Amino acid sequence: MHMPPSPHRHRARRVLVVLAVAALLAWLAAWSWRQPFLLPLRTLWELSRLPASTSLPVPVHGVSARDIAATFGAPRGNDRQHAGVDIFARRGTPVLSSTRGVITTIRDGGLGGRQVWVLGPGMERYYYAHLDDWAPGLASGDVVAAGTPLGTVGTTGNAKGTPPHLHFGIYARDGARDPLPRLRAGAVSGRR
Repeated sequence: MHMPPSPHRHRARRVLVVLAVAALLAWLAAWSWRQPFLLPLRTLWELSRLPASTSLPVPVHGVSARDIAATFGAPRGNDRQHAGVDIFARRGTPVLSSTRGVITTIRDGGLGGRQVWVLGPGMERYYYAHLDDWAPGLASGDVVAAGTPLGTVGTTGNAKGTPPHLHFGIYARDGARDPLPRLRAGAVSGRR
């Protein structure tokens, strides 16, 4: 005579199946998180947990922070103010990322001409504008380290007719920040 399984045995089997599925999903999530295709997402998570940088290297190769004029907030026309600093150098001088981050935008247009936006620590956005050209192979979604080439100094956008320079800006959730104090702090701390 065959007896049906007891309700306790049926319940135990369901619990075991649920635990096995949960363990499999946990393993799959841990494996996926370590895969290269999730590097930008992992980096964004790490950056969101870090404070904003207080010292930065100058993003133009060979330029010292003491050579940068304090122009943040200076009038630009009748309706706006300068929301960054201009770093003058010869056309074609390498522009390097000042921080670890994720490239969110590469575009050509508007006042900045050829530009790159990098999301960095504290979820601040770093703006590199007036580039003559972008670094080869650079793409939105790339994870960059401080010192990664982004492009070269130029005069695109509204910089046409001016000496070649990089417009460098930093934007927090509530607006633009003056980059110069951070660049000077980077020079004092020995960062490029």
